[in-house]
Amino acid sequence: MASSDRDKEELFARLSIEEINPGTFFGKWTKSKNTSMIKSYSPIDGSLLASVTSTSPSDYDKVILQSEKSYTEWVEIPPPKRGSIMLKIGQALRAAKEDLGMLVTLEAGKTISEGKGEIQEMIDIADFSVGLSRQLEGLVIASERPWHRMMEQYVPLGPIGIISSFNFPSSVWSWNAFIAAVCGDTSIWKPSSKTPLAAVAITKVLSRILEEEGAPQIFSLVTGSGEEIGSRMAADRRIKLISFTGSVQSGKKVSQLVSERLGKSILELGGNNAAVVSDNADIDIALKGVAFGALATAGQRCTSTRRVIVNDRIYDAFIKKMEKIYRDLPVGDPRKSGILVGPLIDESAVRKFESAISEAKRQGGKLLAGGTRASINGGKGFYVKPALIEAKPDMEICKTETFAPILYVFKYHAIDEAVRIHNSVPQGLSSSIFTRDLLESEYFISHRGSDCGIVNVNTGTAGAEIGGAFGGEKDTGGGRESGSDAWKNYMRRQTITINYGKELPLAQGVEFKI
Repeated sequence: MASSDRDKEELFARLSIEEINPGTFFGKWTKSKNTSMIKSYSPIDGSLLASVTSTSPSDYDKVILQSEKSYTEWVEIPPPKRGSIMLKIGQALRAAKEDLGMLVTLEAGKTISEGKGEIQEMIDIADFSVGLSRQLEGLVIASERPWHRMMEQYVPLGPIGIISSFNFPSSVWSWNAFIAAVCGDTSIWKPSSKTPLAAVAITKVLSRILEEEGAPQIFSLVTGSGEEIGSRMAADRRIKLISFTGSVQSGKKVSQLVSERLGKSILELGGNNAAVVSDNADIDIALKGVAFGALATAGQRCTSTRRVIVNDRIYDAFIKKMEKIYRDLPVGDPRKSGILVGPLIDESAVRKFESAISEAKRQGGKLLAGGTRASINGGKGFYVKPALIEAKPDMEICKTETFAPILYVFKYHAIDEAVRIHNSVPQGLSSSIFTRDLLESEYFISHRGSDCGIVNVNTGTAGAEIGGAFGGEKDTGGGRESGSDAWKNYMRRQTITINYGKELPLAQGVEFKI
């Protein structure tokens, strides 16, 4: 790699990552009898970072049993005390932010800023969970019967499973695990096989804090393929909830397995996010918002901007400026200063990028900029020049999410037309409109407007804050995680009725005399 092997070795030593790592943690690390290895390659130059042992079937069962045991201990700890332990976890992540951020950069190909930003997001959700630990509220409900009180409370679920994706190899896990922890749950993490090292390193940081605090090991780790380990988790009745982040196709399989056992699931699936740019927009803000949304993480965010719908009165001028941004875009080694777009995750992602561009051309799209491989690091790594494509909204390729930096551009004349174009895809995660017109912005956020779970005005589709509930509609899955009241997903609701009188009146005036 561009940095010396010694730099990598020193980083791994600080994070306690050995060259060959056990990939199973259930209160202790174990090198599985399974001979299958997960090799983690850096997309920066294709080099092997390290190998992780896949979880064996017998070790998988040990993980579940340990998670159940830890739950019986953890649930007895009062929520504010759980919060104080999460405070220590947040502090430990702050101390390790630089190293963990660099590991995310090496393994996922994010820029230095984005790598550290992902760890900051974990810190933020840890802080959020500390406050939440003292705000797990219920309700008192008016009863129609005299001498009766009705209440509603939330009770922890038990062990939950979290199956995360490569593009956010740490933060999205924490959205679930940290909130679930203060609710009283334990969690079992299956990271993407493309980015297992970040999960190993983070688990080591957190397990050390739990040990120091005398707390049960509430965070477990399993590694392996989605087809083997992920499917087993989805079908396992002992795991009370599955939170899955990934493709629509994989999410449907997970949903089916969980539904067959009448389990709970949170699904964060595909996004095909669009930004509407009005002729009333601040063009500089719109350009930056659209560019960041389309190009951050090399277009490998579920919230990446994949379509931009531009008013016909400013279309030519706006697209001309976008073309210049794409022509001058600094693509390269994400560890270098000034680089905005790093590599795609692997060769398969590059091929899908190329295939989508070919298909867009076949369907009548016009390539305005980019759209080819980029020779970086002497041809090593998985770099492309982000594509800007003029297209028609009814092109099938525009209704499909390609997890790569491809931005389709359309024209519109009136706001209702823009919304129809916006809502014409199966996915419904994130959306945005750039306008200084109050009526347009209100239309877009009303029931007539965006059909997405996330709606933005004068900011891009990407870059959600942890304070709001994150999730989408339609093929995106309908799940919600992170902030707001998403914590309720990790608990079960109970309605309680207490009769403190000397008689037994029945609801609805029913009489039953014996």
